[in-house]
Amino acid sequence: MRIAISATGKDLNAYVDPRFGRCAYLLLVNPETLECEAVTNPGRTVGGGAGIKAAQEVVNQGVKELITGQCGPNAFGILAAGGVKIFQAPGEMVRKVLELYQQGELSELTVPGPSRPGPQGWGIR
Repeated sequence: MRIAISATGKDLNAYVDPRFGRCAYLLLVNPETLECEAVTNPGRTVGGGAGIKAAQEVVNQGVKELITGQCGPNAFGILAAGGVKIFQAPGEMVRKVLELYQQGELSELTVPGPSRPGPQGWGIR
């Protein structure tokens, strides 16, 4: 099984990007072997609908779990319809977040966050 993680870089030493729709990369990671593939986020540079494009890519990759900082309502709807569970993570290094995921320490998002990060820049409440 592979999971997707919104990331600032192409490997496990990158940081989780809190902006799902505008993240630089989607890391597709096997949490058991730590094998990782970086996919450039197609929503990264679009004028509008960034979250929708990123969510479609996650669904198209066949991933069933996503780790990110925040997920807006449009992306949330696409991911939910695609059967993808969304887990919220702090802006830590991907390696650290994978440890938290494996320990069951990440919270599942069951309602979408705002379209844009709030004053704290994260949307974690």
